[in-house]
Amino acid sequence: MSKEEKSKSNKFILRKTIEIILFIIFLFLLFAPIFSTLIWSVAIRWYWPNTFPQEIGFDYWLQALGIIKNLTLGAVNVLPAFWLSLGIAIVVVIISMLISIPAGYALSKLKIPHMIKGIILILFLLPRAFPQQPVFLNLMLLFNKVGLNGTVTGVVLVHIVVGLVYAVWITTSTFNSIPPELEEAARSIGASRLKAFSRITLPLAAPGLVASAVFVFLQSMFEFTGTFFVGLPFVTTLPMTLYSASGSNIQFASVIAILLLIPSIIFMILIQKFLKAEYIGGVSG
Repeated sequence: MSKEEKSKSNKFILRKTIEIILFIIFLFLLFAPIFSTLIWSVAIRWYWPNTFPQEIGFDYWLQALGIIKNLTLGAVNVLPAFWLSLGIAIVVVIISMLISIPAGYALSKLKIPHMIKGIILILFLLPRAFPQQPVFLNLMLLFNKVGLNGTVTGVVLVHIVVGLVYAVWITTSTFNSIPPELEEAARSIGASRLKAFSRITLPLAAPGLVASAVFVFLQSMFEFTGTFFVGLPFVTTLPMTLYSASGSNIQFASVIAILLLIPSIIFMILIQKFLKAEYIGGVSG
């Protein structure tokens, strides 16, 4: 082997070694918090300086799921909070999609000036464009005047305000990605606009609409700040339970965090399957 070939080989080995090291560091940074949470969720006793728990078990899981009741653990049954969070998220998804589908279709297919379309999309983005605390504080003051503070209805409305950001933007980009010639061809043979939409456009847009619904669902499941300002003291969702437990019982908080993580993983897989690249680029069309 010549000196030049040897030098190239050494550089190749060095580059691959650096890539492997960086990949291992990336995996560690990505999965170490999750792995630590999994360990804490089954740790009965874990005191410094021990690397691993002195005692493990599923006591906190059993108590969180309402299977056992042990007052010494300092954990409570989280199933009511989980079902409440799930019910709120489903209602938020349904209402948000009923609003965003016609809105996204109108912004995409109707002859609206680009400036007006941009202003409308920015208006939907405003709840996320500013710090969340002032936004929800003002909503709390407004809801207090109409009796919505501390109610599930008030929490649902707050989640919808935030969820519409994802719903409208993704549905608009989804409809933008569908060639208008398809709907025009259906109308040219006698189909009404509604029939062309239901038979042609809607089935083609279904993957993007599913992705939009998933984003709204996850946002609602994880929403804490809006629920805190509007829902207290009577509406306790799973993120609220996690917040109250995180400062005093790390095992219990880890169990709740994993319960929140499970639907995230499932729905992110759905997003990867349904959300196509052209839907992301379509928002500028």
